[in-house]
Amino acid sequence: MTTDTIVAVADGVMRITMNRPAKKNALTGPMYDAMTAALEKADANDEIRAVVIAGAGGAFTAGNDLADFLATATRGEENRAGHFIRKIATLDTPIVAAVDGVAVGVGTTMLFHCDLVYATPSAKFRMPFLDLGLVPEAASSILAPARFGMARASEYILLAEAFGPNEAKDLGLVNAIVAPAALEATAMEAARKLAAKPAGALRAARRLMRGDRKDIEAAIERESAAFAKALTSPEAKAAFTAFLNRTKG
Repeated sequence: MTTDTIVAVADGVMRITMNRPAKKNALTGPMYDAMTAALEKADANDEIRAVVIAGAGGAFTAGNDLADFLATATRGEENRAGHFIRKIATLDTPIVAAVDGVAVGVGTTMLFHCDLVYATPSAKFRMPFLDLGLVPEAASSILAPARFGMARASEYILLAEAFGPNEAKDLGLVNAIVAPAALEATAMEAARKLAAKPAGALRAARRLMRGDRKDIEAAIERESAAFAKALTSPEAKAAFTAFLNRTKG
């Protein structure tokens, strides 16, 4: 297990911490692998009744580490981000997210698959896929319009506008805004409450609330195909090159 991803289990709750604060917890292939493996363990272990996902150092995650992501794509390696997305979208174990600071790209889209989301006043959400010549993922192409309404979803996906915790709460993406010092305790308390519920009934209720899983899986597959095509486009190559040149400057 990479030290960039810390996994701990106590009191029936698995806590997954993205632990790369110097890079605002930007996600690499090994981090995706570690998180996917942790989620698979959560679903396979009856003793794990809830999952908390958090970031270290005042950030949730800046999304993909673009240098790592582009290098992986260039080498033709398996889509490790895709494995994580598919797993979190179909997880039977309930998920609580604790969002502090930036939540970019998958840092926002993964929240559609969390049951409870708590954020600090400094939380900042953004889905900048189009700015990189790419398309949305994690079924956000259908979940954002369903949750936000088409007009607001267009603002946040097509215009790639950032939004804060108050907007996220109004949109139904965030349950509550809490002080940074209280974020961990709030998320863990909610997870322990979930873990104390009858497990079978809880999982059944989640499935009923979320509807047909096949719709989500189908959306992810459509997005994945479009994403792979977009990734090889001149638009995406130019956007990635410009971004990487800025980070070197």
